[in-house]
Amino acid sequence: QVQLVESGGGSVEAGGSLRLSCAVSRYTFGNYMAWFRQAPGKEREAVAVIYTGSGNTYYADSVKGRFTISIDYARNTLYLQMNSLKVEDTAVYYCAAARGTVYNRLKPDQYNYWGQGTQVTVSS
Repeated sequence: QVQLVESGGGSVEAGGSLRLSCAVSRYTFGNYMAWFRQAPGKEREAVAVIYTGSGNTYYADSVKGRFTISIDYARNTLYLQMNSLKVEDTAVYYCAAARGTVYNRLKPDQYNYWGQGTQVTVSS
């Protein structure tokens, strides 16, 4: 069974940095993986997506230039480096992995496997 386990969340002041990790087990790379986030009262949104077959990436406009998604195939770990954090980045962050055909890489329902989530809190 595929398992995704996030770590690295926490509390930081605005302008600070955090790096989220997602340990991946029993998953065959070659499809889309992503980081989503969900703030209270809001829908889950895609923050950063990587196609693990080619390494191509996509970022939401709100995080472009500040967040970097990457993958270490040797360590089976997905990362999200978050710099210049803003209060509005506060949310629970989830890593996700897809199996099969993905029609819309930004939609949560396209992903089959999810981590448990890790809280990121940015204070002013």
